[in-house]
Amino acid sequence: MALIKTNLDKLNFSKLYKIQMKNSTFKSKSSSDWDKKALHFSQNVLNSPYTKEFTKRVDISDCKTLLDVGSGPATISLALAKKLKTVYALDYSPTMLELAKQNAKEQNIENLITIDKSWYDSWEDVPNADIVVASRSMEVKDIKKALEKLNEKANKRVYITTKVGGSFIDKEILAQIKRDIIPRPDYIYLVNTLHSMGIYAKVDFIETKSSKFDTANEDEFIQGLKWSLGEISKKEEKILREYFNTTYKLKEKDESLIWAFISWEKSNN
Repeated sequence: MALIKTNLDKLNFSKLYKIQMKNSTFKSKSSSDWDKKALHFSQNVLNSPYTKEFTKRVDISDCKTLLDVGSGPATISLALAKKLKTVYALDYSPTMLELAKQNAKEQNIENLITIDKSWYDSWEDVPNADIVVASRSMEVKDIKKALEKLNEKANKRVYITTKVGGSFIDKEILAQIKRDIIPRPDYIYLVNTLHSMGIYAKVDFIETKSSKFDTANEDEFIQGLKWSLGEISKKEEKILREYFNTTYKLKEKDESLIWAFISWEKSNN
């Protein structure tokens, strides 16, 4: 039987992803980084429009179990927990998992099981689930291995989101300090890597208001930028504080974030 080769076959999107991720300005965070961020993060996402937009796209028909990878405080899994038999929240931040348990208790949810693991640990003892989700948690070094892990653990369906564009920081903010950035890999790397794996995913988009730097507090604004950019110089900080007080906190915030919502049925591959 003749093989049909296309130009697309020559492009190794998994390899291109690795290169872009390695070169990106935005570096991956450690579990201790997320431990420090956990409480603030949990308070901001529990009833967010994003959570509602994500969960309404998840088809739970004929499903009893869900695995939430990179769960954080288990926002997505808890939103669906009362319609399922068991939900598993997997994360590498112990503080996030403690908040997940606390959130479950406050919502009278008793079917949450937490799993303290990272993308890079062995998942041999992680249970399979009918549905696997990875909401805004696909910042990994090797995208193909991560996608394979998700697919292997899913009995029926997989749902993931990743940011369109690869950067959270407004160009106007970066212009103040004349800082160029290299974004993280865009969503299309994931879609094309899935294609190379024989998985033909559906792509939808979730648009939400950007609130990452929406604060009236000067120090919170600077800390948010340090979280994203890493170290900033004293000169850059002085410029940014002046910009915040003279311009940023006074202007109308109409920036939005767009998330690619990528999904596939396990039977498709």
